[in-house]
Amino acid sequence: MAYDVHLADRVRSILQGAGEFCEKKMFGGLAFMVNGHMCCGVLKTDLVLRLTPEQAAAALRQPNTRSMDFTGKPMKSMIYVSATGTDSDKALATWVQSAVTLARSMPEKTNARRAVPARRITSSGLAARGTRIPKSASTKEVRKRG
Repeated sequence: MAYDVHLADRVRSILQGAGEFCEKKMFGGLAFMVNGHMCCGVLKTDLVLRLTPEQAAAALRQPNTRSMDFTGKPMKSMIYVSATGTDSDKALATWVQSAVTLARSMPEKTNARRAVPARRITSSGLAARGTRIPKSASTKEVRKRG
């Protein structure tokens, strides 16, 4: 199990009352996106929050929190809240709402990264570039020439 499904369900129920959101598998867990920005997530048994650097610094002074160091380098605006810090529904709602507020304050992201279909080398495409190939040439030979 990459993330705590029960915690993800609890976060999902809080976000449903807060408006539109989507979910995305990310960093080996589940991320919740608001306005196209990562808002919060669940990784193993921890809640992951995206806050402002100032909010994150203040949150790190509270018990059951630690800096997100997923890559080995602490991230300034991302924190983990351990399972004991999200035991009560009120505490979880407070944490999630702080991340939702930040995500809603940011301009909505459009699909900046769209999947681009892979380009295929075709004989007509090579002919357009002035490269002649015999009809019997294999794809492997075409790639060597192009």
